[in-house]
Amino acid sequence: MSKKLIKSGAIVSFMTLVSRVLGLVRDVVIANLMGAGAMADVFLFANKIPNFFRRLFAEGAFAQAFVPVLSEYHSQDEKNSLRQNSNNTLMNAEVSLDETRRLIAQVSGTLGVIITLVTLFGMLASPLFVVLFGGGWFIEWLNSGPESVGGEKFELAASLLKVTFPYLWFISFTALAGAVLNTMGKFAVAAFTPVLLNIVIILMAIYGAEYTDSPAYALAWGVFIGGLIQFLFQIPFLYKAGVLVKPCWSWHSKGVTKIRKLIVPALFGVSVTQINLLLDTLIASFLITGSISWLYYADRLLEFPLGLFGIGIATVVLPSLSKLHSNNDPKQFSATLDWGIKVISFFGWPALAGLMVLAQPIIMVLFMRGEFSQADVLQVSMALFAYLSGLLSFMFIKVLAPGYYARQDTKTPVKIGIKAMVANMAFNLMLAPFFGFVGLAIATTLSATLNAWMLYRGLKQAKIYHLAKSTKIFMGKLIFAASVMTLVVHQLSNDFEVWLNMTFFEQVTQLVLCISVGCLSYFIMIFVLGVRFKDFKVES
Repeated sequence: MSKKLIKSGAIVSFMTLVSRVLGLVRDVVIANLMGAGAMADVFLFANKIPNFFRRLFAEGAFAQAFVPVLSEYHSQDEKNSLRQNSNNTLMNAEVSLDETRRLIAQVSGTLGVIITLVTLFGMLASPLFVVLFGGGWFIEWLNSGPESVGGEKFELAASLLKVTFPYLWFISFTALAGAVLNTMGKFAVAAFTPVLLNIVIILMAIYGAEYTDSPAYALAWGVFIGGLIQFLFQIPFLYKAGVLVKPCWSWHSKGVTKIRKLIVPALFGVSVTQINLLLDTLIASFLITGSISWLYYADRLLEFPLGLFGIGIATVVLPSLSKLHSNNDPKQFSATLDWGIKVISFFGWPALAGLMVLAQPIIMVLFMRGEFSQADVLQVSMALFAYLSGLLSFMFIKVLAPGYYARQDTKTPVKIGIKAMVANMAFNLMLAPFFGFVGLAIATTLSATLNAWMLYRGLKQAKIYHLAKSTKIFMGKLIFAASVMTLVVHQLSNDFEVWLNMTFFEQVTQLVLCISVGCLSYFIMIFVLGVRFKDFKVES
């Protein structure tokens, strides 16, 4: 199990690395094209709304409800096949997919109808979504007219949403296909798919802007086309795996009914985080121009290690945990959760330390060109500092939450998430008036930390998982090694003014030196402290 998890985690993390690198390239292109001004605010807003529904209907609540049920069906089919006569191996392989295929057909047909209706409504009612989540722009549009800054933002956002909303339809089926392939142990395809979206947006930003009314429209069409290509890319792999089926509406079938019962509380659980992000966007629409963009660029830098390690590990952990629960193996279940915590800690602590020390140089090298100014570097770095203090909390949530979903317990994370959401609202109201957009980032971090702590406490109280003494010692070694790395990198790094006076080549060279020496010092320290490969084995 350990080797399989490590292999799967490495595949997903590598593919995610490729995707995240291209994601950074995409953000560099966007920053160069639009900076952190009004047009950037509007495009990022129009991109955020369909992504909000994506996480509700596709990668979030749906996956958390669908994957455990699909794993249960697939595991049961495999058991049934083993009971058959060994002389009928070929026939049994076909039989083993029968119930799984039927479930996929029923779920894809039912989901398809719902997603189609939601997508059509989103396109037709796009101004309503801007009113709800861009209230500051709407109020200025009412009071000062469409020619005011806020009025122009309101009308452009409503127009762009009509282009970006169909992305929800494409990505929902892409996520469904990815969940199926992941459950069957084929992780690479789903992990690679986001690369295609990034490539399309980059190409549209470079070559499409001259053919549209504004760069924001070119990027919006990039989202639309990228979603379509992601959807089409998955189809051949589903066919090869023998699970490309004809969708059918089946609201009352056994499998769909079970998923429906799981997905309702999961929707509330996932929506907690997403509603918090949209509330941040709503509040930011009342703040100075650039607030949404500054938060976005900071979040994108945070998402790099979070996606690479946190989401990458969570992707392989959920199907494994679901199968272990189906097989009634609580010891391995706990050991797998512990493996996930160790792995993300191993990578998370140095990522946190490195980004804290090198935040401004990294932002400068990546974004400070074209429309992106020195002032934007400082603003993004402040938001990033606030987000980074919660990086490990965000990562822990990605591993701890599957500990509930794999056991088909979606109610407990919902209750925890609601408490975290209420706390986030309170933190927003307390901090935003004094710290502006940075206060929103701090509030997000505080609520995420509370969420992670309550998830762990729930697993511990239910005697499902708790941090063993050896794991705590292991994490202490990682924290000490990351602290040493911080001191080393700090000594190598220069003041902000010195970085500003460097040429781009000098900046890149110095940054690579700092990162390389920092990584080397971290690995030397953990080796000296006795951390070895065996520490990551899942004990039987």
